[in-house]
Amino acid sequence: MPMNRIQFQQGMSLPEFMSSFGTEEQCAEAVKQARWPQGFECPRCGTAAHYVVGQGARKLYQCNGCRHQTSLTAGSLFASTKLPLRTWFLAIYLLSQAKTGLSALALKRQVGVSYPTAWLMHQKIMHAMAERESQHRLDGTVQLDDAYLGGERSGGKAGRGSENKVPFVAAVSVNDQGHPQYVKLAPVSGFTLEAVGQWAQAALMPGARVVSDGLGCFAAVTSAGCLHTPIVVGQRKPRELPEFTWVNTVLGNLKTTLSGAFHAFKYPKYASSYLAAFAYRFNRRFDLRELVARLIIDVSRCKPRAQRVVRGNAEDRC
Repeated sequence: MPMNRIQFQQGMSLPEFMSSFGTEEQCAEAVKQARWPQGFECPRCGTAAHYVVGQGARKLYQCNGCRHQTSLTAGSLFASTKLPLRTWFLAIYLLSQAKTGLSALALKRQVGVSYPTAWLMHQKIMHAMAERESQHRLDGTVQLDDAYLGGERSGGKAGRGSENKVPFVAAVSVNDQGHPQYVKLAPVSGFTLEAVGQWAQAALMPGARVVSDGLGCFAAVTSAGCLHTPIVVGQRKPRELPEFTWVNTVLGNLKTTLSGAFHAFKYPKYASSYLAAFAYRFNRRFDLRELVARLIIDVSRCKPRAQRVVRGNAEDRC
């Protein structure tokens, strides 16, 4: 049996990572290059001319035009953090190289921080992944399926009406050879024409050729300018049909990831983050070494996360 070149590719080893990002100065330089690739630009007036106030990784940049002062981390996910950047970078490295993801508890043990801090770091990094994933849409031939996260609670509603079940759409684009390219996973309010239509507007390029089972709501992809081919499954299971091979494979891998690494979480509240994190890693699976650098850039450029989604007072601990 031939070796899967994607599965057995060389990633970035921990010694390699430490050689490139093992000091605070190296991490600060990486953030600077990510945020200002063409050189410093004042976030208030756009002026490039500036001078530096203070020393070290937390020095301030003062604009020569409007005199506004900013730091390397202000306006990013690193804003107001009490942790060294090298701790953040280690977390980014671990989350990028873990094929099945990494729980906040495992992150706590490997990075050496408290659980509330690890949980918040984990949420913020996944938020950056989700922001990046929201910027692209699928094109070409797209396999589509409906799925649910979560199970039934004791004493709660049974079946699809369970309060702990989150409906989401799984979509996988394939190339002309039938190989999977990119995936989109996103919760929807329900499997209705309106909900699927809104999802399609955000997730699919006009002209995409969508293949789905006979679920009526998937006809709404035409409202996004897509071509739709419904396949009535009948008594057969979707996984038995070649038209749904890869979307069902992705759903199987997702189930393994969530049950193996995370076991359980508050599905209604955090489903979008965990689904986006899975998609982020899948869509960049062809180059694990480059994945580290890409995630560093995406986290560095992401705006601060809204406080309303941060649990309790965990913000004060990070």
